[in-house]
Amino acid sequence: MDASVRLYLGIDLGTSSVKAVVIDDAGAVRASASSPLTVSHPRPRWSEQDPAAWWAATEAAVGEVLRGVDASRVAAIGLSGQMHGATLLDKDDAVLRPAILWNDGRSDLECAALEKVPRFREITGNLAMPGFTAPKLAWVREHEPDIFARVANVLLPKDYLRLKLTGDYMTDASDAAGTLWLDVRQRQWSDDMLAATGLDRSHMPEVFEGSQPAGRLRKDLAERWGMATVPVAAGGGDNAAGAVGVGIVRHGQAMLSLGTSGVYFAVSDGFRASPETAVHSFCHALPATWHLMSVMLNAASCLDFTARLTGYADVAALLADAEGEGLKPDGPVFLPYLTGERTPHNDAHARGSFTNLGPDTTRTDLANATLEGVGLGLLDGLLAVEGTGLIADEITVIGGGSRSAYWTQMLADILGKRLVLRAGGEVGPALGAARLARLAVEPGASLDVVCPMPAVTAVREPDAARHAYFRETRHPLFRRSYEQLKPLYTDAVPGDDFRPS
Repeated sequence: MDASVRLYLGIDLGTSSVKAVVIDDAGAVRASASSPLTVSHPRPRWSEQDPAAWWAATEAAVGEVLRGVDASRVAAIGLSGQMHGATLLDKDDAVLRPAILWNDGRSDLECAALEKVPRFREITGNLAMPGFTAPKLAWVREHEPDIFARVANVLLPKDYLRLKLTGDYMTDASDAAGTLWLDVRQRQWSDDMLAATGLDRSHMPEVFEGSQPAGRLRKDLAERWGMATVPVAAGGGDNAAGAVGVGIVRHGQAMLSLGTSGVYFAVSDGFRASPETAVHSFCHALPATWHLMSVMLNAASCLDFTARLTGYADVAALLADAEGEGLKPDGPVFLPYLTGERTPHNDAHARGSFTNLGPDTTRTDLANATLEGVGLGLLDGLLAVEGTGLIADEITVIGGGSRSAYWTQMLADILGKRLVLRAGGEVGPALGAARLARLAVEPGASLDVVCPMPAVTAVREPDAARHAYFRETRHPLFRRSYEQLKPLYTDAVPGDDFRPS
């Protein structure tokens, strides 16, 4: 390798794995690796992970990715991660309980209480939803008071990795915006919102912009990995970092992420909010930039669910079968709310369902219904964001679900938008973290140079007739199905203390 070439390491802490990627000065990916994670669901609506598993997976992924490059050339590290997770530490940095994750739904009562805080929506720009961090701490204060009393620091998942990497308590504005403790317009903690959950700034990490340095690699880790004690960029929440990874950094640009969750992400050059439609209003990972985001909790994960339910060997087999037969005009309707929903319903009690079944319904019909149902849920989110006036003509698609040509064409038809697939979309957040690492050591660098849109690999143009069918026939049926089933959800979900005999 040319001695003048510098490398940048990006680490993304996802829900199902930790990914690491190394890029060079030209932005090319030199190496990538991943290490799997599992999620625990000890009670209905609970979702947790052990932070020790995050660190073990990080060490494994970083160790593997650095074997493929000259680690001494790494100039900076960037971090990305699943948002909203509550990692609770005592005064000695010991983890007090399993981290409560973004898709945990236990804190709906605490959300109702937070909504009564004066100027709540004005400060946070968002509805109070169980997935956010602040209601999780309110729940711990109410149900685990002994643990709450010992809380010295609250860190988001990627910032727990930062603590292990650097020894510092720091975060970035994009990730912090998902806590409900941040004044999103001002990009700093709100004392009023912290006080509403019994906390203050002493419990919080310092807030930086995602492209700023926020700590340096510990000497012992640097020696073990063959690196210098390089800066660690503040980084970003997974969606903001994913957007940076595919060049979604300017006003009006938009991205669709098809991972475990489904996210529509649109960039704004100023603070906007629409909490009444459950649109998320967050800071971007770049200074003076914000974004609006619709989130559905279950997207590509629904494909895993249906594959398992119907006996497919894997999701690839499900997709092949679905494409071979195609979508029937009068087929089943799938509601993708396996663990509740955010945009537009903000309903932690919602559950998934198949309706419109007949004696001739096949597992292929259920496969296609699942693909369509996720798409119709994404359409709900797109329409909610566009209700603010922020409208994009084309959308870049990233995430594991983007690998299916059949599904991405179906999504283009459902959304009525031109969908663009780009190289490297599968590692978007880790790539974005690596780009933020470069900006941390080259603060004057042009975004056009550091954050270009990757090369186009495919384009899905919407078919006008199919879009009209989805908008005028299937989407209304999808929405009515939710409204008809909604009264059943709360009654059907047992309380936290329920135990069958």
